[in-house]
Amino acid sequence: MRCYCCSNLPFSSCCEPFLKGQAKPQTAAQLMRSRFSAYASKQFEYVLATYTKERQPELSVDELTANAANATWFALEVGETENVSLIAQAEGVAEVATQNNEGATDTVDFTAYYFENKNLYQLHETSNFIVEDGQWRYHDGILHDDCGKVKYGRNLPCLCGSGKKFKQCCATKSR
Repeated sequence: MRCYCCSNLPFSSCCEPFLKGQAKPQTAAQLMRSRFSAYASKQFEYVLATYTKERQPELSVDELTANAANATWFALEVGETENVSLIAQAEGVAEVATQNNEGATDTVDFTAYYFENKNLYQLHETSNFIVEDGQWRYHDGILHDDCGKVKYGRNLPCLCGSGKKFKQCCATKSR
């Protein structure tokens, strides 16, 4: 199965090890992708556990579940990040030990797509991450003005990047 985060990698070698606690995200972008996969697969314990300690007391698994009850998350586009080490990793440079830099910060710009009540929506956010106890954690984010209900042509390429037409791919999840 292809990963929920639209990385074109199998779920088993992309986000699943993070969700199962078998590995820890090494970058803020990996954490962001795994959080999307957790929302898509309704694993809200993981979502809560990846918030900063400051934010966790304000939330609960029940609240996260209720807020996402009617949403079907299906596609993710990851934009820019601030962290230069991600560029080095993408260019094949030896892994940068960002995870061990306590207090390190990063931002990740992303757009997530979901269906709610048979309507297509997008969430466009610039998220703030921090290394806490040697692990990347989500703190908060700034929503962009283009969030909300969107129209998307059924014959356009699917937002998930599968290469199929939208109507033959993820549009079927709105039913």
